[in-house]
Amino acid sequence: MIAKASNLYKRGLAAIRPWDGIAPLLIRLFLATFLIEAGWRKFAHFEGTVGFFDTLGIPLPAMAAALAGLAEFGGGILILVGLATRLAAVPLLFTMLVAGYTAHWDHGWQTVSDASLWTANERVLEADEKKKIIRTMVREHPDSKWLTSTGRVTILNNGIQFAATLFAMLLSLLFTGGGRYTSADYWICRQLKLH
Repeated sequence: MIAKASNLYKRGLAAIRPWDGIAPLLIRLFLATFLIEAGWRKFAHFEGTVGFFDTLGIPLPAMAAALAGLAEFGGGILILVGLATRLAAVPLLFTMLVAGYTAHWDHGWQTVSDASLWTANERVLEADEKKKIIRTMVREHPDSKWLTSTGRVTILNNGIQFAATLFAMLLSLLFTGGGRYTSADYWICRQLKLH
């Protein structure tokens, strides 16, 4: 019985192995859209980025902003095409650690405040009270339907949830690489017979 289940499991793995590049591809596409935009924003609003980094207590804020922007923009492009994926992930992992600690850690876990979740801290619970007041104000507005037509009222908590998620995705790419059949890394290694 165990041998039969083991064989079935092995056959199942063999059947999906040709498709194992899809997951890294999807991770790369998700990360690239975020990283390229974040890096671009850092350079487009460089003085503001430097000022923000300075308020976070990051040493040499101008250099740190330039390095973070380069890691995000350049690394995002490399990750998008799957070129030097593992190498591109390294400075981005460091960037996410720094961002998580300096900009997000003090705000707890949640990115968006939701007092109904077990991860709600005092800041989130306080935000919930503020949301109730804002919702009352919105309901009293003459065009309240228009105010909420693109989404409900929420308060950004800016916790570490998003930075931690990006870190986990980058860590995955560090170990898996860009993906079989779906990355430039794969085709270069195949051409150079490094597989």
